[in-house]
Amino acid sequence: MRIAIFLFACLPLVAGEYAVLTNGFRIHADGHQQFGEVVLLQANGGTISVPAAQIASFEPEEKVPQPVAPPTVGQPAEPDARKLVSMAADAVSLPRELVHSVARAESAYRENAVSAKGALGLMQLMPGTASLLNSDPKDPSQNAWAGALYLRQLLERYNGSVSRAVAAYNAGPGAVDRYHGVPPYHETREYVRRVLADYERAMRAKGRNVSTSAGD
Repeated sequence: MRIAIFLFACLPLVAGEYAVLTNGFRIHADGHQQFGEVVLLQANGGTISVPAAQIASFEPEEKVPQPVAPPTVGQPAEPDARKLVSMAADAVSLPRELVHSVARAESAYRENAVSAKGALGLMQLMPGTASLLNSDPKDPSQNAWAGALYLRQLLERYNGSVSRAVAAYNAGPGAVDRYHGVPPYHETREYVRRVLADYERAMRAKGRNVSTSAGD
């Protein structure tokens, strides 16, 4: 992927467009290039990798943005883990604070983290989950994007209940469905408490209150 990002910086970009995903989400980008089964989107001063199979089409933006300054000579710096998480949150229209809270709890932003159960990367995707999302969990940008997308899918599944979605991210949706809420596992309950406390603290710092329990 390092080579792909270097090539991406050297090729012309189509400015001002939306990548329309197969699930209906739209990602704003300054431009894109495709390398085999991966599409690199330039957005927010960095790049994010999206599996080509997840993109249904590209739509031009009505207003063309100002030209982006040309890249400097040499190897461009890759986005750090926190920037990748912010970009992934923006891509799937989730609050950055929520996705960052999950990333901190999962891996503390360590891109090479591997759990005892085999979860990979900064948002600790299981290989099976990553496969369902057509993503490479060893690629940090794809890992962040797929993790944010999975969290979005869980929020939709549980009608916006952040506590249930976060519990399902940790213990799996089967456990949440079985107990009709956060399952009575010490590890999961502590995980949910930690993520929600961090999320609520970040939102309060911005002068915003959030409801995370939704009756759980």
